[in-house]
Amino acid sequence: MTSFLKTLVLGASIALAGITAHADNAPVRLIIGVPPGGALDNLARSIAEELRGSLKEPVLVESRPGASTRISIEAVKAARPDGRTILIGATPPFVLFPMTYARLNYDVDKDFIPVAHLANVPSVVSTGADQPYKTIPEYIAWIKKNPAQGSVGITNLGGGLHFSVWQLSKAIGVPLTAVSYRGGAPLATDIIGDHVPLGADALATQLELHRSGKLRILGVAGTKRLSWLPDVPTLKEAGYDAFDRANASYAAFVPAGTPKDVVAKLEKAFLAAMRSQQVRGQLDRMGLDATGLPGAEVTRLMNEDREYWRPIVKASGFKSDE
Repeated sequence: MTSFLKTLVLGASIALAGITAHADNAPVRLIIGVPPGGALDNLARSIAEELRGSLKEPVLVESRPGASTRISIEAVKAARPDGRTILIGATPPFVLFPMTYARLNYDVDKDFIPVAHLANVPSVVSTGADQPYKTIPEYIAWIKKNPAQGSVGITNLGGGLHFSVWQLSKAIGVPLTAVSYRGGAPLATDIIGDHVPLGADALATQLELHRSGKLRILGVAGTKRLSWLPDVPTLKEAGYDAFDRANASYAAFVPAGTPKDVVAKLEKAFLAAMRSQQVRGQLDRMGLDATGLPGAEVTRLMNEDREYWRPIVKASGFKSDE
């Protein structure tokens, strides 16, 4: 080999080593698919603070909103599988989107590894404080007399709350139309202003508005009452099981191909973070139910949700236009 070639090879090796070192020293990134300021952003930032201590590394929260969180999902799918790019997101895009989108740029089971189950996201059904109905049965009686006012505000089509509204519509025999809003804040504004007779959204976006009397939560999703609202019945108690599995979850995922030891290290760090009083206190203030379960539990729960929702989604005939 000529001296020129030796020099060229040596230079390339040094450059490659520099690139690798730079990548290894890059901060750990927690990717979220929503704008800053909401419940998921606050959850990610609380966890990031704990991870900085346990991993002894810089940890950043990076917002990649858009396309119903698919931009964030695709960004993590395309990242190096080295455990330094982690998706913090809701489970419905992994459970329901494959049933409603004609084409997705990710495969739920092949492209990701669940790291940890972080929190349950309680959902509620609410109305304006000045509306004439104060309970779910009173709303049902009212909507049967006023079927032309069957709009129900939600924050995205094709999610659990959308199909729960569809099931409720079937149960009461009144057409309820899900109206999509670009976030919890504009939906809450229209509920407070009586521009939409009923809304369904995460408790985190409506808890303080309910406490201040600006809107009224009529019922909660799931099969048990919430500690934040002990006096508010579930919709199941009101006689309707349409919202039994409407609640979403937040979980952490890494790209497929991430080494098992790296996944195990991250799982341990996330579970420790979720045991932190600081994180649990922050979630409780926001109306989120901290869990902190292993990645295998994420897979099990998502499989259960798929079995539950598949026949309902098929019967609804809904397909996403995006």
